[in-house]
Amino acid sequence: GRDGTFVALDLRRMNRLLDLDEVSRTATLQAGLRAPEAEALLAEHGCTLGHFPQSYEWATVGGFAATRSSGQASAGYGRFDEMVLGLTLATPEGTLDTGRAPRSAAGPDLRQLVLGSEGAFGVITSVTVRVRPVPKVRRYEGWRFASFDEGAAALRRLAQDGPRPTVLRLSDETETLVGLAQPDAIGASLARQDAGCLAVVGFEGSEEDTAHRQGGAAAVLRESGGTFAGDEPGERWARGRYSAPYLRDSLLDAGALAETLETATYWSRLPALYTAVRDALTGTLTGAGTPPLVMCHISHVYENGASLYFTVVSAQGDDALAHWTRAKHAANEAILAAGGTITHHHGVGTDHRDWYVREAGPLGVQALRAVKRSLDPAGLLSPGVLLPGD
Repeated sequence: GRDGTFVALDLRRMNRLLDLDEVSRTATLQAGLRAPEAEALLAEHGCTLGHFPQSYEWATVGGFAATRSSGQASAGYGRFDEMVLGLTLATPEGTLDTGRAPRSAAGPDLRQLVLGSEGAFGVITSVTVRVRPVPKVRRYEGWRFASFDEGAAALRRLAQDGPRPTVLRLSDETETLVGLAQPDAIGASLARQDAGCLAVVGFEGSEEDTAHRQGGAAAVLRESGGTFAGDEPGERWARGRYSAPYLRDSLLDAGALAETLETATYWSRLPALYTAVRDALTGTLTGAGTPPLVMCHISHVYENGASLYFTVVSAQGDDALAHWTRAKHAANEAILAAGGTITHHHGVGTDHRDWYVREAGPLGVQALRAVKRSLDPAGLLSPGVLLPGD
């Protein structure tokens, strides 16, 4: 790397299901497996990972672990980092094997050091994950709320007190109006009664469990001010859930800028974070002469907080890259100032590195550098990713 030479590792031939333990419900997968291949191998044994991010068609198992990926059914199945029970890391200094038991009190959990390390500490070669039985039933439905705040309060109730759906998302007023909540219906004219915010609520599992959770969640959503909008909005979201990223290229070709960014925080800070990021994006892009459309949804919920996922569309300006960079930097500053994390699932890479360093703090960065020096003393791996180069 120091002389400008880079080597890219392609793990696609590391594509085997190494082990399936049906008693413990675990699977050991090689890191080069793409998600659809992994699902197909597990399905032969009646199992699923339940991990379906928008990148599902192309992403790999190793990539999921290296970036702390979060799938669209995270409310039910958990994030990928919650599914990982063990992993193997090949480093210039040797092999690190982790995960001898599902949980342990034997010192700090080294799995957590590898998860999210983005290739900077080593190459993940295999991952042992928990698996679940393939669901007998999948049901998705739509609910409408008068405002984003009201909808967020409903999602919080389900996340904290249950029953928790498998899929739980809420689009704000702008995203609902534009139709991005259902990617294959963008721009479809919405009747007046379709105002407000659309929540997509999904249930997967056995017939009995699904019916029980669906009924219980409906009662909570109604009590929280929600109106049932039928199955169609939910089913439509499920059909189009991998299509939104492909829109970006079409919009760029048409002279529009389309970008996304995401963050997460505790429930009590969510409204302020939402406002701060929207204001930063709107202010910067309007000031540059290209007033934007800023849309947002909650895509991942936890007992104690949630993520916010923003989509921004505006004219490109003279230099699209420089134009977006200014807006993105303003949003990053707003995120840190409002107490959010610089990324919930997109990862650090180089784009978020300088803000990640501030989030981790000087001592945290010092500790991570020490790990880097131990595992990769020559600094060969993913230079400039996660941590600034020396």
